[in-house]
Amino acid sequence: MQVVVLAGGIGSRLQPWTFDIPKPILPMLDKTLIEHVIQNVPSDIMTELIVAGGYKINQIKDYFEKMKPDFKVTIVPEDEPLGTGGALGNCREYINDRFLCFNGDVISSLNTSKMLELHEKSNALGTLGLWKVEDPTRFGIVGIDEQYQIQQFKEKPKQHEVFSHLINAGSYIFEKEIFDYMPVGKHSLERDVFPKLATEKKLFGFPFEGFFIDAGTSESWIDAVKNCLNIESFQNGIMKNGSWYEEQIVHADASMICKGVQSQGNIESSSVLENAIIEKGVTIRDCLIGKGAQIKQGATLTNVIVDHGAVVPENHIQHGGKILNAHRTQ
Repeated sequence: MQVVVLAGGIGSRLQPWTFDIPKPILPMLDKTLIEHVIQNVPSDIMTELIVAGGYKINQIKDYFEKMKPDFKVTIVPEDEPLGTGGALGNCREYINDRFLCFNGDVISSLNTSKMLELHEKSNALGTLGLWKVEDPTRFGIVGIDEQYQIQQFKEKPKQHEVFSHLINAGSYIFEKEIFDYMPVGKHSLERDVFPKLATEKKLFGFPFEGFFIDAGTSESWIDAVKNCLNIESFQNGIMKNGSWYEEQIVHADASMICKGVQSQGNIESSSVLENAIIEKGVTIRDCLIGKGAQIKQGATLTNVIVDHGAVVPENHIQHGGKILNAHRTQ
């Protein structure tokens, strides 16, 4: 079965990390983000990964060429932003039959095998993974009937407009005929395609429980790492004191520490990429620390994204925001 991942964005909410590394192949424990996105697809049914992307796609291609996975990998370039619908529509010539599709930020506990069962039983053209939230006003909500058939959609409803607490979880099963409903060029699955399919009663929903994380911001990235730690979603590395270490162990709590990291400081709920140096008296909390970054003695950082190769001066205190590499022209 083919699996499409919609990964066309530039990862602006994770900049400056994504200035040099495209978001799909940012490391998350011993895998990359995109590998976590597709991890719930049974290996015995996955034949091909199709990545719909436009940003630094050669790096993504090189990564999978070196990885040599058991499935075929096809990169479909997106020369200009096409929206979720346009990006998927770009893949139509590569699709052979029924396929899975995921938004490139989403990590969840979705059981794709059970979702496939519902899809087949309902003769749906499309089935959407659905997640329940307390406050649905920030999302697109989905209403279903007792047979899980989708009845209506509403994008970011006001409180009095809320008819459901189920939201689109960015995980789909489609028949190839979905492309018959998609115009050429830029468009949105959520606004331009799904409402029409729902009107024709060809769209079903699959509510699931467990976890659902959109790992596109620094805060949600840290949540995703913590979740991976809690469920021990890794095959390589060392787990100690609630943190994951690629090689050497330093003092850290609920964090991801990649190879070559040197630290004499205190690391809490953070992700530290390879060869970063954290000096004595440093405290970092809820931070993303880039490759080769240096955090000088006595600095305190909270909820900061530090660029690859950036140098944070002694005793620097910062809450929120970003710290760029001084040599970066971007």
